Amino acid sequence: MATLPSTLWRTHTHTHTQTLCVCRSAPLYVILCSFVVFLLVEFIKHSVLVFALILLHQSALVWSPGNSSPHEHSLHLVLRKGFHGLITPSALYPPTGMNAAVRAVVRMGIYVEAKVYFIHEGYQGMVDGGDNIKEATWESVSSMLQVGGTVIGSARCKEFRGREGRLKAAHNLVQRGITNLCVIGGDGSLTGANLFREEWSGLLEELLQQGLIDEEAARSNSELHIVGMVGSIDNDFCGTDMTIGTDSALHRIIEVVDAIMTTAQSHQRTFVLEVMGRHCGYLALVSALACGADWVFIPEMPPKDGWEDSMCQKLSENRADKKRLNIIIVAEGAIDSHNKAITPDYIKDLVVRCLGFDTRVTILGHVQRGGTPSAFDRVLASRMGVEAVLALLEASATTPACVVSLVGNQAVRLPLMECVQMTQEVQKAMDEKKFEEAVRLRGRYLTFFCSFNVAVLNVGAPAAGMNAAVRAAVRVGITEGHKMFAVSDGFEGFYKGEIKEIKWGDVGGWTGQGGSLLAVDIRWLSLLQAYVGLLELSAARGQYSELCVPMVMVPATVSNNIPGSDLSIGSDTALNAITDTCDRIKQSASGTKRRVFIIETMGGYCGYLASVGGLAAGADTVYIYEEPFDIRDLQANVEHLTQKMKTSIQRGLVLRNENSNENFTTDFIYQLYTEEGKGVFDCRKNILGHMQQGGAPSPFDRNFGTKIAAKAIQWITKTLKESYKGGRVFTNSEDTACLLGMRRRALVFQPVSQLRDETDFVHRIPKEQWWLKLRPLMKILAKYKTSYDVSDSGQLEHVTRVRPREA
Repeated sequence: MATLPSTLWRTHTHTHTQTLCVCRSAPLYVILCSFVVFLLVEFIKHSVLVFALILLHQSALVWSPGNSSPHEHSLHLVLRKGFHGLITPSALYPPTGMNAAVRAVVRMGIYVEAKVYFIHEGYQGMVDGGDNIKEATWESVSSMLQVGGTVIGSARCKEFRGREGRLKAAHNLVQRGITNLCVIGGDGSLTGANLFREEWSGLLEELLQQGLIDEEAARSNSELHIVGMVGSIDNDFCGTDMTIGTDSALHRIIEVVDAIMTTAQSHQRTFVLEVMGRHCGYLALVSALACGADWVFIPEMPPKDGWEDSMCQKLSENRADKKRLNIIIVAEGAIDSHNKAITPDYIKDLVVRCLGFDTRVTILGHVQRGGTPSAFDRVLASRMGVEAVLALLEASATTPACVVSLVGNQAVRLPLMECVQMTQEVQKAMDEKKFEEAVRLRGRYLTFFCSFNVAVLNVGAPAAGMNAAVRAAVRVGITEGHKMFAVSDGFEGFYKGEIKEIKWGDVGGWTGQGGSLLAVDIRWLSLLQAYVGLLELSAARGQYSELCVPMVMVPATVSNNIPGSDLSIGSDTALNAITDTCDRIKQSASGTKRRVFIIETMGGYCGYLASVGGLAAGADTVYIYEEPFDIRDLQANVEHLTQKMKTSIQRGLVLRNENSNENFTTDFIYQLYTEEGKGVFDCRKNILGHMQQGGAPSPFDRNFGTKIAAKAIQWITKTLKESYKGGRVFTNSEDTACLLGMRRRALVFQPVSQLRDETDFVHRIPKEQWWLKLRPLMKILAKYKTSYDVSDSGQLEHVTRVRPREA
C-alpha cells in the first residue's frame, strides 16, 4: 500500500468507512464477510493499477493529461525510480541563458515531486561534495531568468578526469541517492558525463569493496541516467540548430556593430571586428548576414589563394558606389587554405597598404558571453530544461545518455555520443584540410544558398526584419540573374503602378533598420493582409492570365498569427521588447515588497506575444483569447498571488493580450486585483503599445528574414524556369501560389489555398497554434497545479548526417 498514490489511500479509507456505516444494522458475520470481500476487490483493483503504472513506466510515458491528476502518475514513477534531479553546468565560461535552464529543471523536477539538487562549481563541486551539493527549492531559482552566466557556478576540474576523482564524485552522489544527472555544458563536459555513466557500475563495486557504501546503497543506486543540454555561444555542437547562449551572443555582437556603424559612416572608415569562434564560424557568419558586412572569415571555409586582391577590389567597389563604411567580420579561429591564421591586424594592415582606407580593429572578446539573455534563449532553455526532466523520468537501464536538441522549432533527443563524435569529426576534418567535409558535417547553417522580372512588396503593418528580408530577396534575385522591382505602399501601390527597379546598392545598410523602408499602406491591415491578398490573387488567375505567375509569401508580423508557419519575421524583436520591459518593471519593484504588475501586450486575438513573453519573463498568469477565462479564474489567480506573497518572492507579473476578452479589460483586471488584493499587495499597470513594433530588428529576425527571403527567391527562380514555355511564363496550379513557413523542423512551401481551412478569418488567427502547448509549461514554472501533455515530447533519434552532393 505504501507505493500507492496518497489520493488512492485516502479514497480507500473513505470508502471503507462508508461500507461500515452501511452495514451497521446487519449481523456481525455479514459485516465481516462483506469486509473481506471488499478488501479482496480493492486489492485486485489496486494490483491492476500498479501493474498498469509499471507498464506505463516501461512504455516511456510519464503521465496522461486526461482526467487523472499528473501528480498521481508522476508520484508513482518517482517512488519506483528514486528520482533525484541534479544540475551540473560545467562550462568554463558559462553562456548567458543557462539560468533559465536551471530554473526550468528545478521547477519541473519539483512539479513531478522529485528531489532536485544543485551541484555548485560544476564537476569540481561533485568531487569535493559537502556544501557544494545542496537541495534546490522553488524559491531558490526565483528572479534568475534575466541574470547572465550561471548562479550555481562553474569550473574545470582536472581531478574528475582521473578515475580517483570520479570515484569521489560517485561516493558523494550515492550518499545523497542521486541517480540522475542533468548536465549543461559543451562537448567536453558532456563527454565526461557519459564516461562517468559508463564507469558507474565499476565505481559502485569499488566503493563497496572499500567499505564506503553497503550493498543496499549499491543496489538502490545501481543505475545512473544522463541527459545533457548544450550551453555554448559558439553553436559548435552537431545535432542541434541552436545552443543555449548563441542568440544572446549575437545580440551583443549586433549591438556593437550597430553602434560602430554610426561612427564609421561619419568618418568613412573600415572596421575589422573579431568575434568568438575558435573552431566554429557560426557567430561570424550569422552576424555578417545580420549587419550586412562586406566580408567574413570563418574557420570552416578558408578563402582561396588570392583572397587579398578579391577583398580589396570588393571594398574599393563599395566605396565607389558611395558607401561610406566597410565592415569586415573575422572569427577568432579564421585560417587560410594553408592553415595560416588570418588575424584582424593582418587585415587592417592589408587594407591600409593596398587601399589607404582609415581602418580600425575592434575585438569584442568576453562581452559576447555576458549581458541579459535574449527572449529566444530564455524560451529555448526553458523548453530544453523541461524536456530534460521528462527524458530522465523515461530513462531506463538500456537508454543511452542523450542530449536535448532543437531542430527547426521542435525539441528532439539525440544520443549524446553520436553528437559528440560528429562534433569531433568536424575538427578532425579541418585539421586534415578537408574543409568541404567539415562544412558538410557542420550541418545546415553553412548551406545557404534566362532573366526574369521579379517584384517585392510589403503588406500590412511594419515588422522588424522586413528590411533584411527585402535586402536578401533583391540581392539573391540579382545574383540569380533577375531584374528586381520594388512596389511602394503595398497592394495600393501595386494597382496604382508605383513600381520601380531596385538595384544592389539601393538596399545597402537595410539589414539593421527597423520598420519597412518599402512604404506600406497601413489601411490594408484592417481589410486585407498579404495572406488574404495572395488567396484573392491566386483565385483571380482564371479571370486574368497576367496573374498566372509564381507567387510566394513570407510571413512578417509581430503577432505571429499567420497560418502555415510557426514563426514570423518581427515576432522575436517584439518578444525581446516585452521581455526587456518586464525585466525593467520587475527591477523597479526590487525595493518594494508585495507588488503585482499587470501588462498589456499587442497581438490582436493571437496570444503568442503574451504567452511566450510571459514564459520568457517569468509571468505568474497570462490571459489570452485562445484560452477563455471567467471571474472564477480571475479570483483563483488573485488567491494564487496572495499565497505567493507569503513566501520570499513578494512580486507578481500578469500579462494580458489586448483582445483576450472584451469585458475583462486591462482596467477591469487592474481594478479587480487592486480591490481583492487590498492589504496583501498593491497593483500597477502598463500598456506596452507600439513600442513592441518598433526598434532595430533582433539578430534572430535579421537572420530569419535573410534566410527565408533567399529561399523564397530560389523557389521563384526554379518555378519561373519550369513554367517558361513559348516565350512566356504561365502557371495556374495551386502549388505555385505558396506561403513559405517554418513548420516544426523545416521551411516548407505550402499552397495558400490549402491553408484556407486552417484559418479563423473572423479573428485573424490559425485554428491550431503550436505555442499553446507551452502554456502548461508556463503555469508549472509559476507553481500552478496543472497537467502537462507529454505526447509531443521528444523521442530518442539518431543524428542526421548531411550527405555530400553528387557530382
